[in-house]
Order: sequence, then C-alpha cells, then structure tokens
Amino acid sequence: MNTIQRVVDLAERHSVQERSIGAILIDAGKLKAEDAERVLRLQREKGIRFGDAAKQLGLITDADIEQALSRQFDYPYLSRGESKVAEEVVAAYNPFAPQVEALRALRSQLVLRWFDSETAHKALAITSPGRHEGRSWLTANLGVVFSQLGERTLVVDADMRSPRQHLLFGVENRAGLSAALSGRGTPDIIQRVPALRDLSVLPAGTVPPNPQELLARPSFGQLLQQLGAEYDVILIDTPAGSQFADGQTVAVRAGGALMVAQRNTSRIGLLRSYADMLQQAGASVVGSVLTDR
Repeated sequence: MNTIQRVVDLAERHSVQERSIGAILIDAGKLKAEDAERVLRLQREKGIRFGDAAKQLGLITDADIEQALSRQFDYPYLSRGESKVAEEVVAAYNPFAPQVEALRALRSQLVLRWFDSETAHKALAITSPGRHEGRSWLTANLGVVFSQLGERTLVVDADMRSPRQHLLFGVENRAGLSAALSGRGTPDIIQRVPALRDLSVLPAGTVPPNPQELLARPSFGQLLQQLGAEYDVILIDTPAGSQFADGQTVAVRAGGALMVAQRNTSRIGLLRSYADMLQQAGASVVGSVLTDR
C-alpha cells in the first residue's frame, strides 16, 4: 500500500467517525430515511440518544446499534449474510464472544513478543505437526483481530496442498502465492477483504506439483521482505509439519512460528519434536496455542 493510499484510507476513517449513528444506520439499510424524522422528533421530546429513540419506536434492535457503533468507532464486524466471509471466521461476526476475547489476548502477546516495526519481525508462520489442529482457523481469526486493531494485515495461504483461506474469506483463488513464486504473479493476486478494513489475503492460487520447491526458492524470502514494507502484520498458513517440509521452510523464511495444538487430539511428544526441529532450522518459536473447536 503506497503512502497516498494510506492517507486516503485514514481520511475515509475520519469521515466514518464523524458520521452520526443515524446516517450509519440509514446507509447500512437498517433504518429507512423516511423514518429518521420520527426518530429525531422522539429524540428531541425525550432528550435521549438517536439509537435509543429508534429502538423505542421498534425500528432497530440492540444488534443494529452495536453494529453502527462499531463502524463509528472504526471497529467493523459483520452481520450474517452480508459478506462472503465464512461464519467460521468468528472474529468477523461476533467480536464479543469469549473465543474472540482469547484471540485478542493472544494478539497482545504477539505484539509484545514478536511484531514490531522491523521488517524481520513482520511475518509469522502458523504451524503444527498434525492435520486438523486449527492452523487455518487461527490464521484467519488472528488476521481479523489484528486488522481491527488498525494494523495493516495480510493473511498468506502457504498451504499449497489443501488451501483454505480463500474459502474462509470468500475471495478468488485463480491466482495467488504459487503464481507469484513461479514468476507469473500480478499485482491483483493480493485481494482486500471489502467488509473488513485493513485486511488483505494472498490466497494459495493454483495447487502446483512442486510446492516445497517453490517455497524453498529465494523469491519467497524476497516476496516476504517486499510485503513487510507494505504491511504491519503478515500471518502465514502452512500445511501439517509432520507430513510435509513446507511448514518448516515457511517458518525459516518468516523468521518466527506460532505452534498450534488441538485439545484432546495433538500429541505432546510430536509437538515438542516439531518445535525442536523448527528451532534447529533457524526459526524462532514465539509460543504455542491450544485450540478447542
């Protein structure tokens, strides 16, 4: 993202924050323009807030007010059915859930332990040794909570064997990381998630016959370095580490890895062995997360 675009984005945010709750509700289709006068009249008569007046008239719900406030305070989240983002990305739909509060706590730890202004600490691989341990889910939801913090966030799908990020965020997967690493990438391979400010996705693209070889190329490290100048946070989804060497390669290129374990599923011995392998290869294991999904 260039400087001019960043200034435009900041200006757009300021204009959103300056808009009234009423204008936001009308623009979102939650309140009809012809009903606004009734709401304003009741608001003046009772000396109450616009949202409370609209609610008393039965025109909106508490959920509508929360949505409008989230947009006014630059903390956007989605209503079900308004976006192609999968409901599995719970942070995009229910930011007040205990699950999402835990994600925000994890975000704080990662800010303290890893992410900073240095390009070398912009990317983080999300890894685990086994399948179905929650790597893709955690990558997507962490991407959302970092973007809600105002960080320019990029989710990269480096699982070029069973990619999922394009499904989770509802973006095209015709071209992506595989095209970029094979020298066929174009600027539009990185896609903004329209409903979620500051969040972009680089999908895996066409599944190649040689994912390990593509990730081992110097061009992958060069790409991460270039992206580090454009984004504050880069989260990279990876395949199961015990089955493929891709995750280890990605972690080394990123510099750091976050380990994921699934409650009652992951094997402690395998996790420790994989963490040791990552460290011996030169990647920093920033921490571990236990998921319960």
